[in-house]
Amino acid sequence: MRKNFGAKPYTLPQPVFIISTYGEDGTPDAMLAVWGGISNETEISICLSAQRKTVKNILARGAFTVSMADAANVVACDYVGIESGNRVSDKFEKAGFHAVKSEFVDAPLIEELPMALECRMKSYDEETWRMVGEIVNVSIDERILGENGKVSLTKFDPIVYDWMSKDYLKVGEKVGNAYRDGLALK
Repeated sequence: MRKNFGAKPYTLPQPVFIISTYGEDGTPDAMLAVWGGISNETEISICLSAQRKTVKNILARGAFTVSMADAANVVACDYVGIESGNRVSDKFEKAGFHAVKSEFVDAPLIEELPMALECRMKSYDEETWRMVGEIVNVSIDERILGENGKVSLTKFDPIVYDWMSKDYLKVGEKVGNAYRDGLALK
């Protein structure tokens, strides 16, 4: 038997993104976002409140980075989600993050978070809060790469958000082979 919950944002799990920008004075800023995902080959869409300082920075500079939050940095990542850059000007620093200037966009990479999308803003709708970014580069720290040169989830522990329990969870173990296991039913 199923239980109906009505219209809710319950797609489980949600990736945990850390959006980073530079402010007007060049100070790095970051916020946590969980309403987003890839919307095209080189495009990401994220729901971001117009009142957020990070959004104001993106609109002013036209660029941002999207880092994947990980288990090793869950406290810092949660902090930049619960604290407002409108109230605390140095929350990036208080989180213990260190900024590295992107080579591709006018936004900081977070040294502690090993995987990030570097994006140019394509559009923002203040009514729906939908920010669309063009992915111009994916930056991955070599420490999370496997022998095959691709991200290894045994070296990288990205976290996801569970709306129902309000928990962060580590990505789990391998359960199948994409684009191969289903061939057994053809």
